[in-house]
Amino acid sequence: MLTEIQTLAENLAPRLIEIRRHLHTHPELSGKEYQTAAYIAGVMSSFGIPVDEAVGKTGVVGNLLGSSDEKTLAIRVDMDALPIQECTNLEFASGTPGVMHACGHDVHTTVGLGTAMVLSQLSEAIAGNVRFLFQPAEEIALGAKWMVEAGVLKNVDDVLGLHVFPTIPAKSIGIRYGALTAAADDLEIFIYGESGHGARPHEAIDAIWIASQVITTLQQSISRTQNPLRPIVLTIGKITGGRAANIIADQVQMTGTVRSLHPETHADLPSWIENIVAHVCQTYGAKYKVNYQRGVPSVQNDFKLTQLLEQASREALGDEHIQILPEPSLGAEDFSVYLENTPGTMFRLGVGHQNRLNYPLHHPLFDIDESAILTGVTTLAYTAYKYFQQSAANKNELEKMGKVSAIP
Repeated sequence: MLTEIQTLAENLAPRLIEIRRHLHTHPELSGKEYQTAAYIAGVMSSFGIPVDEAVGKTGVVGNLLGSSDEKTLAIRVDMDALPIQECTNLEFASGTPGVMHACGHDVHTTVGLGTAMVLSQLSEAIAGNVRFLFQPAEEIALGAKWMVEAGVLKNVDDVLGLHVFPTIPAKSIGIRYGALTAAADDLEIFIYGESGHGARPHEAIDAIWIASQVITTLQQSISRTQNPLRPIVLTIGKITGGRAANIIADQVQMTGTVRSLHPETHADLPSWIENIVAHVCQTYGAKYKVNYQRGVPSVQNDFKLTQLLEQASREALGDEHIQILPEPSLGAEDFSVYLENTPGTMFRLGVGHQNRLNYPLHHPLFDIDESAILTGVTTLAYTAYKYFQQSAANKNELEKMGKVSAIP
């Protein structure tokens, strides 16, 4: 079966490059992926795969029915672009000013379509159903929530995902057991002081100075009060306050992001932050308000599915093209929202060029080695095949042991 999958994928490679370049030329922002969704639906329908459109606002769901209804495996890819002006000068560069596929979601979508194309020609050999989730709005961390609320995980047993990675060379993938990405939350802090003359600070309560103490204390407290083996990143990215150079500021607003890997740490962060802010403000006579908004949890890859992915990818790509990632990323991915509902695993698809500079994700010069598309399709298609093969083998074993009744 591996040879058949590889042959089908190779035959589709020119078409897949066309698809990727079309998507790259026509990027759409989060929640506005109307043309992208229509294009995806058209490609899926041309391969006889039934699709549902406008799922989770602009999402598309394709349902490939195999030879059995025993299990359903979901494959999720995202399709939105970023508000970045592309500077690559590629022939197929973005034709939409200020919008670019700088995070590789055009590649994700293409890999999802390619996997569907391959498996649709092998449906009799697939002992289960495959549900393809083309998700909008990953970049604003809302799309997965919309899709789950729309019921896309109904009857789904497990889910697979991928994300491009420019530091891994094309034709290789990165696999991570356990935490792959961080939980990402939004933080807003208001400091309320009392205004006064800039020459007589002792008669006022300086909100700017107190805000600086809050930031310093938060950063120092991470290193002194939190477990260093459970990392936290707290970044204040914006500060607003003050009226004039000679007036003590009476109010400051700070906004930022908080990243963490471990669920226990993540759960305690709101109260830990508020206690520090309260203590600093009480010391200097200020008042405060903390708004802590949960974002997306950490992607925690399921061990058994990750093990299956590793086995399948080693067979399909060769050991030399498999990297076991020793560290997680403190970036965020709303694939984690699916994992709150069903087991799953996500891998890193290498897209780096050999012997040339590879720009990072979200950079206006970000580009990929398009041979990575074939790697992604082969990996997902063969892993899906192995998934159902293993499921059938497990069922047969249980039947032999008398733990379930054999179906006549």
